[in-house]
Order: sequence, then C-alpha cells, then structure tokens
Amino acid sequence: MPRLFTALEIPRDAALSLSLLRGGLPGARWIDVENYHLTLRFIGDIEGHVADEIANALDRVHRPSFQMTLSGVGAFGGKKPHAVWAGVSASPDLTALQGEIDRICQRLGLPADPRKFSPHVTLARLRNGSPLDVAQYLSAR
Repeated sequence: MPRLFTALEIPRDAALSLSLLRGGLPGARWIDVENYHLTLRFIGDIEGHVADEIANALDRVHRPSFQMTLSGVGAFGGKKPHAVWAGVSASPDLTALQGEIDRICQRLGLPADPRKFSPHVTLARLRNGSPLDVAQYLSAR
C-alpha cells in the first residue's frame, strides 16, 4: 500500500539557501536538501487503484506558475518539539491550489484533512528534542 502526499518541489536555489540552516540542534535528523518540499495534502496509506485515481485526477490540474515566499523558521510540537520548519507565506494562488487538491481528494472518497493548512518546508525531524535547545536554535536564526 503506497503512502501518498501531494507537494510542490522547492526550487534548487531556495533549497540551497534553506540548507544553510542545517546544524546546531542536538537530536535533529536533517532532511536531505533534494527532499525539501511543501506538502499540499497528506493522503496516507491507500490502495493502489485509489492512488491511480488520484494521480489521474491530479493530472488534470492546470494552474499558472506563481511565486512562493519563505517566511521565518519555527517548530511543531510545543513542549515536545518534533519538527523544525521554514515557513512559506500563504498566497491566494497557493491557497487555491491546495484547496483544489483537497476537493479532488474528497470527491474521490478520502476524508477531509482535519489539520489546518500550514504552508512550510520541514527542515529536520526531532527525536527527544529539548524545548530549550529548539528555542535557542530558533532564536539564533
């Protein structure tokens, strides 16, 4: 059963700039630069035939290109931080694309994503991340 998500690839120059944020955080497993992306919709583990239906529907999505703007760094998890991210400013174009993909998934019978769309690029996953270490890392950037 494949695990699927839809995402936008981060342009190489932006990815290289983001890679300069790597290091200096104990317990961080840094994401490889070539794997940086902005997730539009997490789909999860699904049957192969459903994956094919989703791929066919997504092939029909055509939108003009648009600019994305990186905006700050942060962490998910509060007192138990589990990821460090670079923010992406929400724009009308980005929000519209994400909404279209979400509607396609729902039309194909997938449940709505319960999480609010929070555009970001995950830079690192944290295992037993100390809130103090994360706060110090973020304040230095």
